[in-house]
Amino acid sequence: MNQALTENFPVTDRVREALAVSLRGCEELIPQDEWVKKLAKSEATGVPLRIKLGLDPTAPDIHVGHTVVLNKMRQLQDLGHTVIFLIGDFTSLIGDPSGRNTTRPPLSPEQIKVNAETYYRQASLVLNPARTEIRYNSEWSDPLGARGMIQLASRYTVARMMERNDFHDRFKAGQSISVHEFLYPLMQGYDSVALKSDLELGGTDQKFNLLMGRHLQAEYGQEPQCILTMPLLEGLDGIEKMSKSKNNYIGISEDANTMFAKVLSISDVLMWRWYTLLSFKSEAEIAALKDEVYAGRNPKDAKVMLAKEITARFHSLAAADAAEQDFINRSKGGVPDDIPEVTLSLAEGGAPLGIGALLKQAGLAPSGSEANRLIDGGGVRVDSSVVSDKGLKLGAGIYVVQVGKRKFAKVTLA
Repeated sequence: MNQALTENFPVTDRVREALAVSLRGCEELIPQDEWVKKLAKSEATGVPLRIKLGLDPTAPDIHVGHTVVLNKMRQLQDLGHTVIFLIGDFTSLIGDPSGRNTTRPPLSPEQIKVNAETYYRQASLVLNPARTEIRYNSEWSDPLGARGMIQLASRYTVARMMERNDFHDRFKAGQSISVHEFLYPLMQGYDSVALKSDLELGGTDQKFNLLMGRHLQAEYGQEPQCILTMPLLEGLDGIEKMSKSKNNYIGISEDANTMFAKVLSISDVLMWRWYTLLSFKSEAEIAALKDEVYAGRNPKDAKVMLAKEITARFHSLAAADAAEQDFINRSKGGVPDDIPEVTLSLAEGGAPLGIGALLKQAGLAPSGSEANRLIDGGGVRVDSSVVSDKGLKLGAGIYVVQVGKRKFAKVTLA
């Protein structure tokens, strides 16, 4: 181990506090004793630690589940350390095989550029830009060239690479593994060498790649980074991990009213896990709030506080207050002030328009069959009256149409 790390720096109360912040909600901190020594060294010397998070911009938008790791980065920033927001523009060209049972298609440079710009703009809603270093791994990966890539590949064995779960499982199942996929963990690990990182964060599915960084740093004579993995956040259903494909997510670019209402829709049990992973309240504050709920306080009060905190983070406090009032109005059967207005044409020859067609054309239902399902479930109202007849037809006029608790439109039929 590097001599500087083995020196005896005092473990002060501030170091213990920093360790508690690091451990809050985390899955693993490896190795914890080395991280304590790094924290103690930083406290004694005044030199901030370098904390790395690498993201491949595989999609243009991020959801609240992605911010679990970003929140941890912000907590460590607030302790005075520097975070490196690493955009994997080079590694995106390879495609991360983590958790995959097939080869992942690489992105085009144009897709990567567009996605990366959106990623950082959204991440800046959580991170402190003044303490964030933005880097692209093409800076050091492109100059490696063929010779450098071969030398890097010599630092790791095929046997060790095949210990990785997704490679092992695919090989055992007779599924193809492309040779270029072996390069991905090597290149991610080399990022840590180039950045001289002290700690790398990631989801639990990234553990193999994070450990690769430790290995390669030691190979190149550097003090190995520690790694901290965060759990994958359960989505609105409280069962599956948050995912757009499962439609159980909150996008951080969603409007304030939708974001607020979605947080309020989670279960009372899931609320406390979200508090741990998403709230910036201290653990003592959360524990005190939990005690109040157990003593008889309505858990909805705590959920409203969480919804306002998350909504304010991605919008503003004023927007969160307005979203709360909007939710109250809707719960009482009121109509929000800012509903979209839609103008539709009557049926052929000026005949009345069927309710199913109206819902589809107004963007309140994706299809006629889904419109019928909503009507059957009692989820459609026209001018505050529940629609029970799928054969309802509406003539010329202006109607306030509601689907569920949150979708409204003022429809003009002409």
